[in-house]
Amino acid sequence: MTSLRIAGLYGHNPLQNHILASLPGEDFKRLQPHLEFVAMPFGMTVCEADSPIRHIYFVTSCIVSLLHDMKDGSSAETAVIGNEGVLGITLFMGGGKSLNRATVKSAGYGFRLKASILLEEFARGGALQQQLLRYTQALITQMSQTAVCNRHHSVPQQLCRSLLLTLDRLPDNEISVTQSAIAAMLGVRRESVAEAAGKLQEEGLIQYARGHLTVLDRDGLEARACECYHDLKHECHAMQPEQKVS
Repeated sequence: MTSLRIAGLYGHNPLQNHILASLPGEDFKRLQPHLEFVAMPFGMTVCEADSPIRHIYFVTSCIVSLLHDMKDGSSAETAVIGNEGVLGITLFMGGGKSLNRATVKSAGYGFRLKASILLEEFARGGALQQQLLRYTQALITQMSQTAVCNRHHSVPQQLCRSLLLTLDRLPDNEISVTQSAIAAMLGVRRESVAEAAGKLQEEGLIQYARGHLTVLDRDGLEARACECYHDLKHECHAMQPEQKVS
């Protein structure tokens, strides 16, 4: 992991993270000297399940997937984190260890803060504490909705939900992902993903080739998605903090 000083970050700014951007200026200035810029390439494992959390990550331009691994080697995605949130909520919730494996599913950047600094700021009981708790509620909602979706909805519906949640956290309509990776995230067979993606492509909703997926008709994809995506989108908007730092 590459760690750099905040100065000269090629246009990257910690205020691209919605939680940091919501803080009063005084609170942000107190944190700013301690924020470390980090490159987060595709496939990077940020932390393993049951490992101590030494940093909390304020994501800016990457997307992190939280995965629950089974003993037989299979896995399933429980949530995704983009610039709306943070990675490492169990740190301030009292656990101190990661509950899931966190892997970068879309390359980008973020800013990390040492656990000791985060806990000190959280104990102040100010704006950062409030925003972190609000985000935790939204993340728990996403995890709950994902569990229900994986149990009750079809693979095509799950695929639409997964693609849309990823798309919401990207600046364009292109996603770099393999069918094997999607299958691992959804906890289904690769053949099921191939069939579902094929149908979406036949309907003109997506274009997929060699690990590169382009969404051609977002409205159509939303229409094919189950209620879970729409509920999550509503929850995300409801919990979105207002930007305060100028």
